[in-house]
Amino acid sequence: MTQLTIATRESRLALWQAEHVQALLNQQGHQVHLLGMTTKGDQILDRALSQVGGKGLFVKELEVAIEEGRADLAVHSLKDVPMELPEGFILACVMEREDPRDALVSNHYACLEDLPQGAVVGTSSLRRVALLRALRPDLKIEPLRGNLDTRLRKLDDGLYDAIVLAAAGLKRLGLGARIRAVFEPDQMLPAAGQGALGIEIQASRLDVTEALAPLVHFNTWLAVAAERAVSRAMGGSCSMPLAAFATLSQSELTLDAAWGDPQGLLPLVRVREIASVSDLQGAMALGQRVADALREGVLAQGGSLAHLDPQGESGT
Repeated sequence: MTQLTIATRESRLALWQAEHVQALLNQQGHQVHLLGMTTKGDQILDRALSQVGGKGLFVKELEVAIEEGRADLAVHSLKDVPMELPEGFILACVMEREDPRDALVSNHYACLEDLPQGAVVGTSSLRRVALLRALRPDLKIEPLRGNLDTRLRKLDDGLYDAIVLAAAGLKRLGLGARIRAVFEPDQMLPAAGQGALGIEIQASRLDVTEALAPLVHFNTWLAVAAERAVSRAMGGSCSMPLAAFATLSQSELTLDAAWGDPQGLLPLVRVREIASVSDLQGAMALGQRVADALREGVLAQGGSLAHLDPQGESGT
C-alpha cells in the first residue's frame, strides 16, 4: 500500500477527474488524498490563453507542488498538457478515453445547421474557430473562457446562441443532456488528446509509476502519442489552429490532422495516414510523418506556421 497525494485544480471537472483516479487507486489498496489548488489559468479569464502563456498556466502550480513534495501526481485533461514537459517530469499513465468529440450546446437550436445566419457561437479554441468557419463562415464567433460551469452560465444568460465544448467534460459531470449535437471527426476534428486523462509525475518516482500501471489504457496511449507528436512537430500551441485525432483498429493506427485559418481566408488543410503500430515510438513516428505532410500542405496554401511554442490547446 502506498500513500499518495493528487494535486488538482479546483474546478468541478478537474475535481471529478482527480476523484475518479483517487477511487481507482483506492480500489488498488492505496491511500489517496487530494490537494486542491488554483492555477493562473483559472485566474486569468479576460484574455485568450494564446495571449497569456498557453495551457502551461493550468499545470505549472501543480508541477511545483509535485516538485516540492506536497503532491505525488497530477491528473490532467490530456489536451491541456503542454507538448514538452519540464525536465524531470513524465506522463506516467494515459487512461481510457471518453468521447473525444466536440459538442454543440444551445438552448434554442438542435444542430449547427439550425443556427441562423450571424448567430453568435462561443469558443476560445483557435482550432474550433477555424473548423467552425470552414463549416459555417456566416457565424459570428466570440471568445468564451472560464470553467465548464461558467461557460454554460454565460450561454444560459443569453450571451451566445450556442457554444462548443468537449463532449467528454459534459458527460463526466453528468451534463450529457446539455449536448444538442456532437460533431463527428469528419466535420470537426478533435484536439490532440481530447477526451483522455493523463497523469503526470516526477520521472524518478518509480513507485508511483508502479501504482499507476493498472490504470494505463495502452490503445488510448498509442493514439494520443501519435496525436501529440503531430502537435509537437508543428509547434502546436494555443496560437496554432491545429487538430489531430487517431483511432486504432487491431494493429492499424489511422491518424488524421487538420490545420485551418481562423480568419477563414485559406482552405482547410487535412492529412490522413494509416500505419501498423505496436509501440509508442511507432505512434510518434507516424505523428511526425503526418506533421511533415501537413506542414507542406499549409505552406502550399500560403499559411503561416509562425508563433510556434510547445504548449497545448485552448478550450474545455
